[in-house]
Amino acid sequence: MVTIKTVWFERGNIFVEFNDGRIFNNPINNYPNLSKGTINEINNFQIKGNGRWINWEELDEDLSAEGFLA
Repeated sequence: MVTIKTVWFERGNIFVEFNDGRIFNNPINNYPNLSKGTINEINNFQIKGNGRWINWEELDEDLSAEGFLA
């Protein structure tokens, strides 16, 4: 099972490194709730479910590993 290892943000993109070493990125604008957030809100996330998803409680956003790869 592919799980999320690390998350970071750079130049308007979200980068996700997976446990198999792959790194993918997508524009934050692809995620409406994230694109409305402040820098502090965007950086306030938790990796949950043993790496299966990222949660932004303040922004009411969840992003699954599978969804990010789709």
